[in-house]
Amino acid sequence: MSGPEDQARRTLTEAPADLLLDRLAGELKEAYQITGAELYQVDYRLAELLPLNGGESITGPGHPAWRCFDHQEPIVTDGTGWFPVGMRGERRGVLRLSPVPDDPTTVGELGAIATALGHELAAVSASTDIYLTARRTRRLTLAAEMQWELLPGRSRIRPSFSLAGQLEPAYAVRGDGFDWSDDGHRLWLSVVNGSGEGVAASMLTSLATHALRNARRAELGLADQAALADQAIYALHRGEQHLSALLLALDLETGTLTVVDAGSPRLVRLRDGEVAEQVLEKQFPLGMFEGTDYREQHFQLRRGDRLFVVSDGVIDATGQNIRYGETALDRFLRRTGPMEPLDAVRSLIGDLRAFVAGDLVDDAVVVCLDWLGPQP
Repeated sequence: MSGPEDQARRTLTEAPADLLLDRLAGELKEAYQITGAELYQVDYRLAELLPLNGGESITGPGHPAWRCFDHQEPIVTDGTGWFPVGMRGERRGVLRLSPVPDDPTTVGELGAIATALGHELAAVSASTDIYLTARRTRRLTLAAEMQWELLPGRSRIRPSFSLAGQLEPAYAVRGDGFDWSDDGHRLWLSVVNGSGEGVAASMLTSLATHALRNARRAELGLADQAALADQAIYALHRGEQHLSALLLALDLETGTLTVVDAGSPRLVRLRDGEVAEQVLEKQFPLGMFEGTDYREQHFQLRRGDRLFVVSDGVIDATGQNIRYGETALDRFLRRTGPMEPLDAVRSLIGDLRAFVAGDLVDDAVVVCLDWLGPQP
């Protein structure tokens, strides 16, 4: 016989795309006597938790909702429960339920239901705009809309690695971006430091991203992936437009990292609390010249190594005539050691905003990757 948790999952699966929360709330009221249910989604800047049905956002870092989001654990306080909503490491937000008894069995069941909601949100996002629209504190520019649609997500977790990335300015980003994919044996990661302005920059990044995906899905090696993207951009723009990219492939069993640096963003390693820039062989940006041959480099990671990829929008951001990359970056990277990758990139972007005392002028991308070692 199925229990209330199984019935709630069925309710979510059968609900119309736009009524996931409404149908779930009805089921929770009947099964658990819960009378209040609201979904709070994290916004594009990772700075606010926004209620689906309108009302005040949650911004205070000490709020139970943010503690739930940050630690990915249920929080029950004064009869109100906060439950993480996400999928495979991709944090979507939190589910607020009340009243919730401080009973471990009930809290565990409600946590599993919140996770099921995260999976359903991912499944229906392509068929309705209501959840994407509710995540915005203001309108995205057209270029930013295109960039966010390209992303594979903002975080990913498997037993052998943890990964996160963020774009800034979130609501007006133009050409910077990242992409990743894994098959259980290898993780592929590309970070693009775009060039140009507005929609033109976004279109150039889109072409590069799709060319790299096409080559990756054809099971080409990393150097050939770079060459195919290079040819695609050159064929269209004949060298008048090009962009920098860093391509990485991580063997999840051995920790061997393969890299192609096509005029890339900066690659930094955090190991045992020490920050070191990984010296790479600088090669031509994608699309600069016809028929460029790219070469791969190989590095060995240790279990627990953390890698950061940061674009020039991070390095060159200026506050009081001082560049962030010269004075503040390494110091802050050392402080991220105890943080999960998504918290690390969110905190780094927040520190960067504080450094420049406002929104960034240039695009910035930050990606953080932890290799946790081979898994049995």
